[in-house]
Parts: sequence; structure tokens; C-alpha cells
Amino acid sequence: MTGDKRSYVIGQTEIAARPLAPALYLVATPIGNLADITLRALETLASADIVACEDTRVSRVLLERYGIRRRTTAYHEHNAAEAGPKLIAALEAGQSVALISDAGTPLVSDPGYRLVGEALDHGIRVVPIPGPSAALAALTASGLPSDAFLFAGFLPVKTGQRLTKLESFRQVPATLIFFESPRRLAETLAAMAEALGGGRKAAIGRELTKAFEETRTGTLQVLADHYAAADTPKGEIVICVGPAEAKADEPEDIDRLLLSLAAEMPASKAAAEAARMTGGQKQALYRRLLELRDTAAEDSSG
Repeated sequence: MTGDKRSYVIGQTEIAARPLAPALYLVATPIGNLADITLRALETLASADIVACEDTRVSRVLLERYGIRRRTTAYHEHNAAEAGPKLIAALEAGQSVALISDAGTPLVSDPGYRLVGEALDHGIRVVPIPGPSAALAALTASGLPSDAFLFAGFLPVKTGQRLTKLESFRQVPATLIFFESPRRLAETLAAMAEALGGGRKAAIGRELTKAFEETRTGTLQVLADHYAAADTPKGEIVICVGPAEAKADEPEDIDRLLLSLAAEMPASKAAAEAARMTGGQKQALYRRLLELRDTAAEDSSG
């Protein structure tokens, strides 16, 4: 269904969409619950000259739900080389293009980054329209640290390559986020327990935002055992793995860290920051910092 009518419908109300300036708009779409679409995303999709979709059939469900009648075109990993230049040409001709993936935020585990790179190379404005993201939804519900995280997407299917990839993440000081298919979940969790350590805290997000949404937490080994014994789960899967435990640093390394931090902040705050980074006790680190300062003062006076 195509046409020039630029509006969207919420409930029984039809709302006219304001004109869009020529640009490439990256529009986040719901990861399951269609009510998670933002008002700005609806207006952007309704007003864009072209809506570029990973799968036009999937996107049509969303567009029809909100009464959006816009021209759609396919843009995915199999046709990017052909479809990309056509979209760039449309943008250079002054048209607006909205890029969406099947679900979630574009460029997260889809080929949209190529189109963004080409647009930037041609001096075309790129505008993010933020919204749903399966990775962030799973992270926020996992109970794992969110101050630093690494999104790793899908792991290799082959056993050896998967273990090698996981080994490279072993010492990353951040929560790790992966996508996985339900049929490979048990096997992947077993590989994670082997490569990262079975005691590592983790969480499984399944069918997020949908009717049978579930978040299951535990250690990697406990989760691996559970899914090995259970029936194959249904739906989309996100795996979150907590960061590696801080290793005990060598005393010389801790001394250097304390002095470096103390050069930028008060002693008490430096000790607190060193405790956070190393897992040590703040009071002991504070006393050690004072000892280092006293030693340095004696050396300079002597």
C-alpha cells in the first residue's frame, strides 16, 4: 500500500505528519510490543519519502497498525550493494529516507551501518530516532552492572570459533551482551561456562516486551544446566553475562594506581576509586596512600 497521504493513526485519531527535512533517519521500532513505538518515530515514518526496511513484509505489520501509507523498499545484507546507491541517490536528490530494521534499533546486528557510512561520506545528514533496543532492555532487567557493557551480537556457530571468541572476552571489565537463537542456547551457555567460568553471574532475557516475557538469572553453569535439561525455549533470546571478577593486583601496581588517582583528587576519594577498581578495602588503601605520601615527603626532605 503506497500513497502520498502523510499521516498516522493513534486509536481513532488521524494525525497529520509534519514535513521532514532531507536526511537519513534511523528509526527504532518495537522489539515485540507494537505499543512501544514512539510518537516521533510514527511521525518520521509517516512523513518520510522512502521507508527502507530489512523485510518489507515484517515492517508492513507495524505501518498498517498505525495507518501509515508510505512507499517501502527493501534494504538488507543480501541487496545492500544494489539498494544502497539508490537510497543515496534519493537522499542527494533532496528526499528523506527512514531506515528501520525488523525490530529494535537500526545498525544493531543488521547491515545499516554501511548505508550510514555512505551517507556520511556524501555529506548527507544522519538523524537518529531513538527507541526500543533488545540489548538494553535485557541489560536493564538483568540485575548486572550497567555502568560498562559490551554488545557482542551473535557468536560463531562452529564450536572452536565460538570458544575462541568467548576467550577474547574473558577479562573484559564489563557486562557482556549476546544475541542467540533458542535452539543453540543450551550449547552456547555451556561454552560460556567453559570459557568464561561457570561461576560468572548471568541473565537470560526471552521474548522481551511480549506476552510470555521472561528473565532468568543465575550463574552460567546453573543456567547451562537448566536449559540443557529443559525443552528448547521459544522466542528471541538475549544473554547478559556479568563482568569478570577483579583480580588482585600486585602491590606495586596498586601503589602506582593510588598515586595516580591522588594526583587528580583528594586522598579519601582516591582510595574509594582504587577500591572500586581493584576490589580492595577503602580504609586499607587510604592508609597505604598516606604511607606513600609520608615516604615521598621523607625522601624529598632528605
